[in-house]
Amino acid sequence: QVQLEESGGGLVQPGGSLTLSCRHSGIPLDQYAIGWFRQAPGMERVGVSCLSAGKGLTYYADFAKGRFTTSRDNSKSSTILQMNSLEPEDTATYYCAAVPPTLLFSSCIVPSSADFWGQGTQVTISS
Repeated sequence: QVQLEESGGGLVQPGGSLTLSCRHSGIPLDQYAIGWFRQAPGMERVGVSCLSAGKGLTYYADFAKGRFTTSRDNSKSSTILQMNSLEPEDTATYYCAAVPPTLLFSSCIVPSSADFWGQGTQVTISS
């Protein structure tokens, strides 16, 4: 049974940092990438980052480059999203998802590419 569960969301002041964790099970990580996505109120869900299967290549949306880093914690069967220099525009519900191989790696952060989703964790950036 595939399960993904996000944690680590919360309220942070602008300029602060937050670490999200996606604990996953039942997913063959040699076949599936783990993507992070976010959805702000009234907005469509968009991709944030992707950590590929196998070699652990990464891909980031433009707004995430230089501020966000995704990595794997094998000891905890988790994928991490480290977010720095947070801005109010980063306020959203953040989701992790398991993404099967895509023709282009950049498609890994297209929401329709994902097969399995977590329930999401709320991130609020406000002073």
